Amino acid sequence: MKLDDFDFDLPEDLIATRPARPRTSARLLVAQGDAISDAHVYDLPKILRPGDRMVLNDTRVLPVRLTGTRTRPTQSGSGMAKIEVTLLEPQPDHGWTALIKPLRKLRTGEVIVFTDRLSATLTDPGEGGIARLSLTLSGDALEAELAQAGAMPLPPYIAARRPADAQDLVDYQTVFARRAGAVAAPTASLHFDEALLAQIAQAGVQFSHVTLHVGAGTFLPVKVDDPTQHKMHAEWGEITEAAAQQIARTRAEGGRIIAVGTTALRLLETAAFETGTVRAMAEPTEIFIYPGFDFKAVDALMTNFHLPKSTLMMLVSALMGTDRMRAVYAHAIAERYRFFSYGDSSLLIPPRGE
Repeated sequence: MKLDDFDFDLPEDLIATRPARPRTSARLLVAQGDAISDAHVYDLPKILRPGDRMVLNDTRVLPVRLTGTRTRPTQSGSGMAKIEVTLLEPQPDHGWTALIKPLRKLRTGEVIVFTDRLSATLTDPGEGGIARLSLTLSGDALEAELAQAGAMPLPPYIAARRPADAQDLVDYQTVFARRAGAVAAPTASLHFDEALLAQIAQAGVQFSHVTLHVGAGTFLPVKVDDPTQHKMHAEWGEITEAAAQQIARTRAEGGRIIAVGTTALRLLETAAFETGTVRAMAEPTEIFIYPGFDFKAVDALMTNFHLPKSTLMMLVSALMGTDRMRAVYAHAIAERYRFFSYGDSSLLIPPRGE
């Protein structure tokens, strides 16, 4: 297995910079066994079976991208620099890890001012582009200020094409987002609205909610030719006892467990890794799923189309088979599906889920 096994050529015009409207009108590629068919997300009530259970990630994305200024005394008065900060993960005592651009313009101890209430002090320049800051606000006060001053942390392939705007505060959030903590959206879930969820439930499909706070590491490239040597990022997740029992009951009754998004899948497979049964948990996961992985929890996966050479491309190849995923992606490109976070979706059903 080599990194190039997960590469493919993607026309740039297939990278979506805005979602489909309405959300449910996104296209849905259904890969079941050797068959590939074309549908739309709004067709899910007809595609899924009564007794299936969809597992949704209820994490909520915070608008953690901030723009501020650093002021430094100079011989002629003061010098100002524009600093862009993306908060990544909270630390003790008002601390956060963060991506800072340009980090070279900031010294330890210097202050970045974002608003009258919110500023940050560089406490550690860190390494690998990830520094540590101390903020003047935390908790609910910080969330309230971010809602006013922050922007959604759009993925690099969108941010390179346009800046985040007010519409992204709605578009880059699921309708069932509840628990704040993510810096990236569980993008397969962006296709649902309340009406579609109700229609799926009426078709006899049940839902369970879990939480995985998606981190910026989801966008980190794999830099080693041997993917097994890649160091996976850690993300915090929780499966409640109630959710674990719901999943076990569906399995016992012969229903399928369908993960909505790779984040939900990774969490479920973490919980089932040791015993084969999904357990309640509240802890970080660093699970890395690539071909050869023995799936224990999930029968099918709804997911968007992923970047070449990414860990997520390896995950879907593990689920369906590398050759099969090459065929799926070739079909998606030929049929001009829209790719990545704001793009179209797929329903991947390996033989075990048929």
